[in-house]
Order: sequence, then C-alpha cells, then structure tokens
Amino acid sequence: MGTAALRYEEYGEHDDMRTPGGSRGWWGRKSTPGKVEAYTRWSFHFFAVVEVAAVGLPLFSQVGAGVAGRLAVLVSAHALLCSATASRALDWTRGRRAQPVRLLWFLGVVTTLIAVVALVLGERSPDDNQVQAAATTLLVGVLSFGTGTLTLGVRGLRQVLAVVAGVVGGTLVLQLALGVAAPAALVTAPIVLIASGGLAFTAVFSVWLLDAVYELDEARETRARLAVAEERLRFGRDLHDVMGRNLSVIALKSELAVQLARRGRPEAVEQMIEVQRIARESQREVRDVVRGYREADLRLELAGAQSVLAAAGIACEVTGDAAGLPVEVQSALGWVVREATTNVLRHGDAGRCAVGVRVAEGHVVLTVENDGAERAAGDTGGRDSVGGGRGADTGEGSGGKGGSGLVGLRERLSAVGGALEAGSVDGDRFRVVATVPLPYVTEVVA
Repeated sequence: MGTAALRYEEYGEHDDMRTPGGSRGWWGRKSTPGKVEAYTRWSFHFFAVVEVAAVGLPLFSQVGAGVAGRLAVLVSAHALLCSATASRALDWTRGRRAQPVRLLWFLGVVTTLIAVVALVLGERSPDDNQVQAAATTLLVGVLSFGTGTLTLGVRGLRQVLAVVAGVVGGTLVLQLALGVAAPAALVTAPIVLIASGGLAFTAVFSVWLLDAVYELDEARETRARLAVAEERLRFGRDLHDVMGRNLSVIALKSELAVQLARRGRPEAVEQMIEVQRIARESQREVRDVVRGYREADLRLELAGAQSVLAAAGIACEVTGDAAGLPVEVQSALGWVVREATTNVLRHGDAGRCAVGVRVAEGHVVLTVENDGAERAAGDTGGRDSVGGGRGADTGEGSGGKGGSGLVGLRERLSAVGGALEAGSVDGDRFRVVATVPLPYVTEVVA
C-alpha cells in the first residue's frame, strides 16, 4: 500500500464512527461536520423549549389563569416561529437555500407585537408587582430569544450589532411611547441588552464554529487529495528514473547482440542473457516502486554506472567512497548518478566519464563529468536532462524548459537540503554537481 493510500485511509476513516454494538446507527452514519450541525440545530430547537419553560410557564403563577393561558399561547407560537426561522437560517448559512428574508421580517414583527402586549400588560397594573414581574419576564424573554434567532439570518459583525442595537433602542423608544416612566425604561433597556446580546453572541459563535468545522473537513479532504497527487508524482518520477536507464541499457545491449549475431559471434548469447537479467531486475524494481519501499543505494549506483558505461564503450572512472552517508543522502545522490548515467548513454557522444564523491568545505559533493558535449551540441531535440550530449539541457537560461530529470533530482536533493548544478564546461565537457550540507551527514569517510 502506497503512502497516499495510507494517508487517505488515515484521513478517511475518522468519520466512520460506529456504535458500541458494532452497527452503524443514524448518528454513526454522520460525518463529524454533520454531527456538529445536528447538535447546533437541535440546540436551537431546544431553545424553543427553554423559552416556553422560562417565559411561558411562570406566567401562571404571576397573573390569572385566563390571561396566563393566552400569553403562554403567544410565547409558544413565538418559540415555534424562532425554531423554524433558526432552521431556515442555518440552511442559508450552509448555502442550501436563499436567505429567509420574509421569515426574518415576520419574526421581527411578531416579536415586536408580543413586546407591545407585555408593555401594555405592565401599564394596566402599575401597582401589582406580580403583573409587573410577568410583564418584564415576557418582554425580556421574547426580545432575547427573538434577537438571538434574528442574528442567525444575517452575516457580518456590523449586521449583528445593528440587530442588537435596534432591539435595545426600539425597546427604549417603545417604552417611552407607551408612557413607561423614564427611570423604569432605563433599567429595562440594559437588561434587554445583556440578555439579547448574550443569545446573539451564542448564535454567532455557533454559526462560526459550524463553518469552521466544515472548513476544516474540506481542508482535510484537500490534504488527502494532495497526498494522493503527491504519491502519483512520486510514482511517476520513480518509474521514469527506474525504467529510463534500464531501457537504455536493454536497447544498447540488444543492438550489440544483433550486430554480434549478424557476424556469427557467440557473444550475442551472452548479451541477450544480460538483457534478460536487466529486464527481470527492472520488473523487480518497478514492483518496489509501486510498494513505495525503493531507495537508491549510492555505492550500488556508482558500481552500476561504471559497469553500464564500460559496456557502452565509455571509459568511466569512479573516485571517493559513499561509506558513512545516511540512507536519505545516499538515496538522493544515487538518483543523481542514475539520471546522469542514463542521459550520458541516451543523449551523449561521450568517450570518457568521471564520477567522484568527496567532502569539501562542510558539504558532500558528487560530481559527474563527461566529454562529447560539443560534438553532440547540434541536436537539441531531446528533453531537459542531466548529463551532457544530445538534447541535454539544464533548464536554465533562455529557451530552457523544465523537464522531469532535472526537476525530479532537485526535488530529491532539496529534501536533504542539497542543490544541483548542471552545465557545459570548457566547451566539450558537461558537468553535473550535486551538493548536500554536512549537517545531514553523520559520519563520512572521504
């Protein structure tokens, strides 16, 4: 299983929650954002029960049963209207339907009418403390729950503050217009401000939290998709690096075997046996790439490069020792050797090639240099590559186009803090230099 599959499994399985009994129920089938949304919705539906219990029921102990019953019906109707408006408003915040403008206005009108009823009730019994308490409870309760629900249907801090300020200011003006004494009105207004502001804050915070959970879930899905894309890029790059050199060697040895066979030379059989061995090795390496376990070994790559170039008639000298280098550094530098060797075979007209590994000025430096660059410079039809010769292009300067060879090597080296330079030297030579900082090296034998 590849890295992306593991990451996708890690990200995708968290929301597949199961009940203790092992079977997935209604709640277990919901994703994490869906659970938060359900909790938020039912919280606002529960506010309707709270409004009836906290505002409607106490009326029966404060005023007569007849008046209390009629007022309780108003409170219940207001609570149900708030619940329906909250549901529509939450749908709007999630982008599932249009903003419920008419429903918001209707709730505002109903809340205002009930507030007027509460003020009239209080004015009719100025000397009855029970009635005054009932009127105040009805006024503050209805305005508070109404304000909290209205703020669900607006967006932005200014709009929320405008709703709260409008409710408080309207309450003060309405009280004075109905003949309520100024001191009493000034006492009621702050109470309405605190209660309605608290519920408005609760509503705004709930919507913000719900949006944040959905955004985090989307970010998690995006991260999983990026992990899949990254794994695909890794696979494509590794497959290119693995098959590039091996196919070049197979083509070279097959051509040599054909020439030997035409001349009746018995060495043709040995060359085809070598082709068969390389093909089987390529098959194994491709499987390793798919599994995501493959790492290039620098020492093996140096030996392989020397052998392959020698078989192609190119004298290859390898200097230095890769012993003591960490695995990740060997892997990065091994890919440089592999890519450079591939392109010397594929694009070059080289007669000699030198590969060196050394430690200098706090860095591990790998150098691959070959001749034949000038003799093959006339053909520019190749891809962006590392290694001198036909079609070799560093991707730097005018006309250079970034290709998989150079870009892939730079990505690998950047993972260990390294850098890559490639270009012509003295006209007919091409040099590739990969540098990795010494802090990434634990123990190096020069």
